[in-house]
Amino acid sequence: MNVEDEYRARVRELQVRARELGEAAERATDPEQRRRLRDKARRAEEQSERAGRMKFQDGGPGPQ
Repeated sequence: MNVEDEYRARVRELQVRARELGEAAERATDPEQRRRLRDKARRAEEQSERAGRMKFQDGGPGPQ
């Protein structure tokens, strides 16, 4: 697996994690748990965006 594939896989993993956490937050009945899950989803999405930018900065194509 080359570096570009690794970035792409990492971005995809983080996007899936963010989506799953967001869905879990929507199902949560406890307001505090919902907030924590939303925060985790937001952080995973931010990490995904950073990983995509790193790929772009390394000379690869931008996030897809």
